[in-house]
Amino acid sequence: MAVTLGGKTLSLPILQGGMGIGISLDRLAGAVAAKGGMGTISTAACGFLEPDYRQDHQRANLRALDRQVRRAKELARGAGLVAVNAMVATAQYADSVRTALRAGVDAVVSGAGLPLQLPVIAAQVPDSTAALAPIVSSGRAAALICKAWDKRCARVPDFVVLEGPLAGGHLGFSPEQAQAGRPDVLERLLHEVREALAPFREKYRRDIPVFVAGGVENGGQMARLMKQGAAGAQFATQFIATEECDATQDYKDALIRARCEDAVIVKSPVGMPGRALRSPLVRRVEAGVQPGPEGCIGCLVPCKKLNSPYCISQALIAAWHGDWENGLFFCGANVGQVDAMSTVEKQMDQIIKEWRAAQ
Repeated sequence: MAVTLGGKTLSLPILQGGMGIGISLDRLAGAVAAKGGMGTISTAACGFLEPDYRQDHQRANLRALDRQVRRAKELARGAGLVAVNAMVATAQYADSVRTALRAGVDAVVSGAGLPLQLPVIAAQVPDSTAALAPIVSSGRAAALICKAWDKRCARVPDFVVLEGPLAGGHLGFSPEQAQAGRPDVLERLLHEVREALAPFREKYRRDIPVFVAGGVENGGQMARLMKQGAAGAQFATQFIATEECDATQDYKDALIRARCEDAVIVKSPVGMPGRALRSPLVRRVEAGVQPGPEGCIGCLVPCKKLNSPYCISQALIAAWHGDWENGLFFCGANVGQVDAMSTVEKQMDQIIKEWRAAQ
């Protein structure tokens, strides 16, 4: 079932979620796109492995992002689409979007804040035909974004990613909502978001596809949500334990060992709740004994660095290196279902098999 996204065709209704730092870069995104889905590169500190990252992290990030987008497009071999996930909260948000667009990315997916300026930024790269999509967690957010884009740029999103409370990483819910999240919440939110988009679908006389994310366990659930109006689904955590994922093997092994009850809601210096494994770092934060961060490179605009117990960038980079003691290991609520290494091909084939069987 092909889906049209801003004039681009996605042959399979599967998105791979953007995971940072360093979890979804060119290898994973390119592999998912090569199978006909949308692979996504996380722009968050994507140049952390560059030799000059500590001296000039901004230049390193943009250089790496340009290379990663171009490489992922090569790996995709024209089969699927390559996107970037750009967090509004990052200090390099606009620069990252422009860099990805100039490199030829097929779509920009944006969350961790309301991407009200995304179409304005994209217009600064007039040769780009990339699809633009916000990540939302409510109908209210979807309506607010559409109103802003309509008023300022006379356009609406090419598609929307609806992220429910069972997702990994930063969440658009209160800690209590995230902790109590149930799979059926996503169904209610899907109806709410589609209702919010209806006036804009009518005004622009075209569909605004909604992809559901967060807690979608398999192709069968994707099929059920598609019958309720979703265009497809986004998967993330299950792509981590694949050969092609850009995470280190130590990171992958940490997720393979984990049980569902090991995923907890953590307080992020960004000011949003997040879901991660209960590593020693998280336990120290919970106990109030984690020493504060050392140094700051100003990578996140809303970071409460003056009274934060840890630096989230340093913690995510430590996790990439497999540092269980000091790392922050983001994951979805269904992490316990990831119990062995796999490949992108096997994961994609399984999702499609389950989806077709449920139709």
